Amino acid sequence: MSDVAIEAVTKNFGAVSIIKGIDLTISSGEFAVFVGPSGCGKSTLLRMISGLDSVTSGTIRIGDTDVTRRPPAERGTAMVFQSYALYPHMTVAENMSFGLRMNGAPKAEIDRRVGEATRILQLEKLLDRRPKQLSGGQRQRVAIGRAIVRDPKVFLFDEPLSNLDASLRVQMRVEIARLHQEIGATMIYVTHDQVEAMTLADRIVVLNAGKVEQVGTPLELYERPANLFVAGFLGQPSMNTLDAWVDAASATTVSVGVANGPLIALELAAGHGLSPGEPVKLGIRPDAIRLQSRGDGAMPADVEIVEHLGDEVIAYLRLPGAPEAIIAKLEKSSGVRVGDACGIGFAIPELHVFGTDGLARTRFAHSG
Repeated sequence: MSDVAIEAVTKNFGAVSIIKGIDLTISSGEFAVFVGPSGCGKSTLLRMISGLDSVTSGTIRIGDTDVTRRPPAERGTAMVFQSYALYPHMTVAENMSFGLRMNGAPKAEIDRRVGEATRILQLEKLLDRRPKQLSGGQRQRVAIGRAIVRDPKVFLFDEPLSNLDASLRVQMRVEIARLHQEIGATMIYVTHDQVEAMTLADRIVVLNAGKVEQVGTPLELYERPANLFVAGFLGQPSMNTLDAWVDAASATTVSVGVANGPLIALELAAGHGLSPGEPVKLGIRPDAIRLQSRGDGAMPADVEIVEHLGDEVIAYLRLPGAPEAIIAKLEKSSGVRVGDACGIGFAIPELHVFGTDGLARTRFAHSG
């Protein structure tokens, strides 16, 4: 195991800047997930760590070694690709041992490593099959096994589950999590799927337009997003935002107003920097919305669409004059129906306030 240090790294393709000065450290044994929208630079950053793409400027270290200009074979990394990249004419055993055989490893060592990877991934009954005889999930396990036998310092995963159907993705997520627990290796995983990011990661690195927006544990990013981008990207359904304004402010409290709604008093940590009259965005997670009767200060809304998802209900609510519906995640026993006229309340401790620059302006006192 080794840590990975990325220091002031940039990547340009001609005049186009893809990675814009990233500083990041992945700790030894950590499972880090790079997540972000298509084109944000997450796969490019992974490929620079592997050596498949060159670095325009900056430094990449693996352990104590500067690998910035070293070829992929000398970095101690192993990549698992989205496309599996298996040799179709080779058996599972031959695919897994190929790299070791090319490097002249002794047969006893090859057999030991392949046997250990086979045990971890439960591939014992598939060793004599060729890739065309395997399911997508089995092919991906073979690709992971090929990485394991190399005994790398760092495992790199480039959207490895995107070619699988929904049920297989869930199964493979569990297997990858189990693999990390068993071997304890440093793993860096790229995905655009926030569910994979939230369920697999020790820490998530949220990327956008070649920059790091925020780094933290899944719970930290969900509960305390640094800006509107992170708030909207993580969470399913996405966080709702409403135009609002600061009605009054003190060192540790603000009162926020929203159209057709009551003033909302929020207890904040010191240093929030908000002033009366300042426009803000009020962020509300769908599960922080409470439906109630109209009146008593509740915001009026009409139920437009209801999605029944078995254990929960997703309701799309239209506020008077609002350009977009807001989304509420409710219990299946809520009884909400299309056409209902209702009132909306909020779980106050779970609200977020963002300034006009998109940055979070609050750190709620209850969360430290």
